Amino acid sequence: MKFKKQLFGFQDMLRFKKLVPNRRAALAAGAATPLPQSYRTNELAHRLHPGYMDVELTAVRPLSANMTELTFRRVDEEAFPFFRAGQYVSLQAEVDGSLVSRPYSIASSPRDALAGKLVLGIENAGFFSNYLCTRAKPGDRMRMTEPSGEFHYETLRDKHRIVGIAGGSGITPLLSMARSMAEGDEDYEMILFYGARDTQHLAYSAELADLAVKGLRVVQVLSDEEKDGYEHGFISAELMKKYVDLTDVTFFLCGPQAMYSFVLKELEPYHLPLKAVHKDATCCGSLKMDAPRTFRLTVHMRDQVHTVDAREDETLLAAMERAGLDAPNKCRAGGCGFCHSKWLKGEFRIADGRDGRREADRKFGFIHPCVSYPLSDLEIDVPVAE
Repeated sequence: MKFKKQLFGFQDMLRFKKLVPNRRAALAAGAATPLPQSYRTNELAHRLHPGYMDVELTAVRPLSANMTELTFRRVDEEAFPFFRAGQYVSLQAEVDGSLVSRPYSIASSPRDALAGKLVLGIENAGFFSNYLCTRAKPGDRMRMTEPSGEFHYETLRDKHRIVGIAGGSGITPLLSMARSMAEGDEDYEMILFYGARDTQHLAYSAELADLAVKGLRVVQVLSDEEKDGYEHGFISAELMKKYVDLTDVTFFLCGPQAMYSFVLKELEPYHLPLKAVHKDATCCGSLKMDAPRTFRLTVHMRDQVHTVDAREDETLLAAMERAGLDAPNKCRAGGCGFCHSKWLKGEFRIADGRDGRREADRKFGFIHPCVSYPLSDLEIDVPVAE
């Protein structure tokens, strides 16, 4: 309300005394239409960030000797939230009495998400992945987080020409990026190097051939097989130099740790800036130990307290899931902070190179259970997954 100071002070006082009656009169003269129960801004925010979603598996398709494609829809019939090509979701289900979740990169495009379809390409390389590849069937219902992750193209950060390097199931986020480019939602040129042992372990061959017609350059590399139309060996700097100037591109790597180590060593002589090479984070798994000790892990979750066994070779998150506790998590790599929990008592260690905590978290005793291993009996306070 505008209030103009009057020439005489008593006039200001008179106007002040009338302020409340004037407001009451204005309210009484207003429309009797009920206020809306929800607002468009909040509705948009919920569509973009729905949190956990109940999903149903609609199709299962073998892709290669060790990969399977799973297609999902939302149970509530809503569209999936729009995401940045290259991001992942975390899928959760109960398997043999344990509540298990793992992050999987999205293979479909953001436009497919808006059409109500989300596709994951999963490699049969772990407990939950084996369940999804061999036992999951259409009609099964699971829980899924909204898309997350920093593995995507940024116009202000990345070069116009990008190089994707994929191994195994690492093809999935790069396939999504290629599809987004072909659909006109991303403005970059992309060349994709896709490595596998042999043609039996290459996935999405037909889709990549179709995308090649639409502008994607594809170089498939076989390490154990020599065949016309394919490069032979490993994705080395020497091989990539045949197709692209390595000093004027941004690299996106997704695959096993062995591939990361090899490619990063190959790129060392070029002294590329840190922002020129992005690699998708891999889950933090069990440690190799001959005789791991077992400790007691006390978990506070809101008004409940649970005590579970925690082995020295497994993360605190894995111990909680094995006991059936619904502990929040997404990346399982120490980066996203979604499992951020308060340390109360005991000793622990963090996996090498996985401490993604802020300085304030370290100072005030917060940890990421997805990358923390017990060294004694432990007590932590964990948020409830919502």
